[in-house]
Amino acid sequence: MAIAPIDLQAIFSQVDKVGKTQAQQREGQALHQAMQGVDIQKKTEERINQVNEAQNAGDGAEKINDHSKKNSSGSKKDGNKNESAEQEEEEHKKLSVLRDPSLGNKIDISL
Repeated sequence: MAIAPIDLQAIFSQVDKVGKTQAQQREGQALHQAMQGVDIQKKTEERINQVNEAQNAGDGAEKINDHSKKNSSGSKKDGNKNESAEQEEEEHKKLSVLRDPSLGNKIDISL
């Protein structure tokens, strides 16, 4: 089936509308991408400016042990005093046995 000249006239008159529609679609996609980029940038800035919660230190060397902990009532009981004192003495004995007196006194700066 062949295209008649009248059909071509109708098609050519609509070509500019098709071109405008395609251009708007391209601009819409570019605008959408730009908006997503701005959104991602805002979220990144919020994460940078936000204070993060400290992670659990565990039982590593960086953890600070408080040997004078209080029980949940806020004061120590007589039974707890004896137990905590004994525990502190045992820990002190263990640490003194494991600790080398010359460790940490000398600094080696040779390359």
